[in-house]
Amino acid sequence: MTFSGAAEQLVETSRDFYRRGWLLGTSGNLSVVLDRNPVTIAITASSVDKGLITGDQIVEVGADGRLLHGAGKPSAETLLHLAVVRTRGAGAVLHTHSLYSTTLSDLHSRDGRFFIEGYEMLKGLSGVTTHEHREWVPILENSQDLQALSGKAENLLLQNPELHGFLIHRHGLYTWGRDMAEARRHVEIFEFLFEATVMSHSLRRTHGVAENS
Repeated sequence: MTFSGAAEQLVETSRDFYRRGWLLGTSGNLSVVLDRNPVTIAITASSVDKGLITGDQIVEVGADGRLLHGAGKPSAETLLHLAVVRTRGAGAVLHTHSLYSTTLSDLHSRDGRFFIEGYEMLKGLSGVTTHEHREWVPILENSQDLQALSGKAENLLLQNPELHGFLIHRHGLYTWGRDMAEARRHVEIFEFLFEATVMSHSLRRTHGVAENS
């Protein structure tokens, strides 16, 4: 992947996700792997409006998270992207800030995780072949110590190789793919499932239906 090609993908995806309400304002960050030996990634710069982002607001960083190319400042969460790349061999890592993912991260924060099962849309996740699949979604506590947080994320992924994504409490979703197309599909699947889960929970409460019925 060339830097210019990665920048084009990141700009197009950022603007699309902004329109869909998943990257409002300056929230979130997206990355694409440029090389693996040594690891370099292209990532959206810090504090950039994702609805107005341009190619010159994409930067290149190395395996230590330091800037290699570009005029912007790398996102503070670059270390989380690099942790996912190391543990998953991902070609793209996408971090969104949707209403539904944030709501679920708060609702289930005490348990530290929740699961989604029974939805046909689960088959959009890599390797899932049946709606009978149960997808666990872990929730990490948010922290301004990104070194520590990325370490927790890396340990989580090493210990749970079946995961397709995780949430950060009151923050948002991290998911990935072997390339941008797969990573985008995972965002779309997760965001649908999150919205369906929140709406189902709300409707059950409104109509007095037991959660296990």
